[in-house]
Amino acid sequence: MNIGNAAAQSGLPAKTIRYYEEIGLIAPDRSLNGYRDFSVEHLHKLSFVQRARSLGFTVEECRALLSLYEDRERASSDVKTLAKEHLGQISAKITDLLTMQATLSELIEKCHGDNRPDCPILDGLAGKQKGKA
Repeated sequence: MNIGNAAAQSGLPAKTIRYYEEIGLIAPDRSLNGYRDFSVEHLHKLSFVQRARSLGFTVEECRALLSLYEDRERASSDVKTLAKEHLGQISAKITDLLTMQATLSELIEKCHGDNRPDCPILDGLAGKQKGKA
């Protein structure tokens, strides 16, 4: 099937599929006229990558996961290790986001939101604390 059909069936934009081909993540066959020719196996790989990306795996992590998926001699512990590392990264991001949320909430709470020019939000962003220069 051509890239348009592959895009429609995989739910990925053709531009993304071309990018995945460019970086060697997927290698569709080529017809005699040079057009990409996607098989059911290619569609499966595209769906696999799309699901992995939706879970926040990087392209390089997707490459590793695809390699493990295709290796029937793999150890599931290798897959679990990669997934656990990624989960740790997600947890760290959540912690960072919660810290950001708390800081911004505190700054918003301190701001009067009136017509006065002093603004604790801007002061906080500038690294100034009330009563300090």
